[in-house]
Amino acid sequence: MKLNIVPAKQGLVWVKQGIRTFWRQPLAFTGLFFLFMAWVSLLSMLPLIGAILALLVLPAATLGLMVATEQASLGKFPMPTVLMVAFRAGQQRFKAMLVLGMLYALSFLTVMALTTLVDGGSFAKVYLANAPITPEVVEAGDFQMAVWLSTVLYIPMSMMFWHAPALVHWHGVPPVKSMFFSAIACWRNLTAFAVYLLAWAGFFVIGATVILTISSALGGNDLTAAVLMPGALLMSAMFFTSVYFSVKDCFDLPSPGSETQA
Repeated sequence: MKLNIVPAKQGLVWVKQGIRTFWRQPLAFTGLFFLFMAWVSLLSMLPLIGAILALLVLPAATLGLMVATEQASLGKFPMPTVLMVAFRAGQQRFKAMLVLGMLYALSFLTVMALTTLVDGGSFAKVYLANAPITPEVVEAGDFQMAVWLSTVLYIPMSMMFWHAPALVHWHGVPPVKSMFFSAIACWRNLTAFAVYLLAWAGFFVIGATVILTISSALGGNDLTAAVLMPGALLMSAMFFTSVYFSVKDCFDLPSPGSETQA
């Protein structure tokens, strides 16, 4: 396993590769992303432990989308079972991915716990317990401060888990070490990831603006509401498709088509 340092412009390349690969298999990726969202949403609806289970499976589900991207880049049609690849990679890989999921859940819950110090738990209840969100809640200064705090804390957390599922799956790196190497890779390639995230932010803003303009002109508010959410999910699917390329360029992954490496 080798860490590669890439130029800042590579961040824009990752965005282009993700969008291009998505449109090679748009039906497959749309279906996979909706299945991914449904899987997480259904788990989160379970009483008491639902939110924790949803967080626990996120690294494995993200890996499934990476493997689907790898398959699509080879001209293959990724099947829905690809989302379960982490659970079909042998007992050792399965246990490691389960531990990684537990660490992700623990990290995220820690972030939510810290926000309760700011707003008494309002933001955490909305995010984890599906508490009703009202204009009064959103406009509260404490709630807004909690949102900003969670965003700031989530950045280093994302850096730790960005490459971790791929390192566990393809290279057999232990979960804690994979988090450490992931954080180092993001830090050493910080300019590339900054360009990458800024490019996606611009893409989402432009996409939303186009959708709002066209739908408002054709059908007013009703059509806008009906089109905006599917459009946002479609752009999100493209974003997740691009994650594989950022990992692939930062670390030498096994040859395309191989799901695991001993």
